[in-house]
Amino acid sequence: MSGAGRTGDAPRPAGRPGPQAAAMRVRQGGRGWLRALVPGAPLLWLGAFFLAPCLVVLRMSFSEAVVAQPPVSPLWRWADGTLTLTLHLDTYGTLFGDWLYARALLGSVWIAGVSTAACLLLGYPIALAIARTAPARRGPLLMAVMLPFWTSFLIRVYAWILILKDEGLLNQALSALGLGRLHVMNTDLAVCIGITYSYLPFMVLPLYATLVAQDPALREAAADLRASPWRVFRTVTLPLSLPGVLAGALLVFIPACGEFVIPDLLGGPDTLMIGRVLWGEFFSNHDWPVASAVAVALLAVLALPAALLQRGRAGGLAAGDVAGGEAE
Repeated sequence: MSGAGRTGDAPRPAGRPGPQAAAMRVRQGGRGWLRALVPGAPLLWLGAFFLAPCLVVLRMSFSEAVVAQPPVSPLWRWADGTLTLTLHLDTYGTLFGDWLYARALLGSVWIAGVSTAACLLLGYPIALAIARTAPARRGPLLMAVMLPFWTSFLIRVYAWILILKDEGLLNQALSALGLGRLHVMNTDLAVCIGITYSYLPFMVLPLYATLVAQDPALREAAADLRASPWRVFRTVTLPLSLPGVLAGALLVFIPACGEFVIPDLLGGPDTLMIGRVLWGEFFSNHDWPVASAVAVALLAVLALPAALLQRGRAGGLAAGDVAGGEAE
């Protein structure tokens, strides 16, 4: 007897899935939820630990300083069935009306820009040398670059005080060589030195990742076309490394603008950076609304170069493709 004629094996209605197909659909549906959670987890993380604090700071910037805990007035009140929203714009009026905050912001951008350029000038040869060395040596060299992270950030900054102060190791070495003495401590130069030293690995690592991924055949093709080493670097290596340059610039410039510890320890009274202003408004003046307005202004200022650098990164990728095509 055929299987179709057995008892209890009635033919299944057309269009109705069997048990195995239904189970497969259930498993695929579960995997679909997992696929949706994978990109959702980073978004949830960013929303909880980045967007939410930014909204809290933005909310405080439109508040008024009061003697309470926290020392800010509420933005909305619910009374007699009516919701009242009160925005205080005096904080932003104080921010844009006092030259102190503009000077601090410009000083932060200037010092961060100089430090970023110094990190690039120092970090590019280091990253290029590590990328061009034998693969077996790259690990120890990268470990040497990251070695300062194994010690306390504060201790490293204090070490620079011992080096840069008037009776420090720098002036002792210069005096021994008969080159005179330099006053570096408590100046903008000392702050730039401290930031460059502290953030140099953030420039080296993305540069190395970009340089090590370059195809050596492109440089060989350019050399076969009788291009000089400098021209090979200018037309092949540098354009292809622009994404790493821009990534490293972002990683150095943005945190350097809001740096507080290095300017406070190495800078002088004339070294005015936005991090020191924020600290003073929050903890000395207890004016949280003004401090929040300063933080919002700093975020708005940093968003512009970040967008420009991101746009330049896309242009760098296109230029790298063109350079690669020309080398081929």
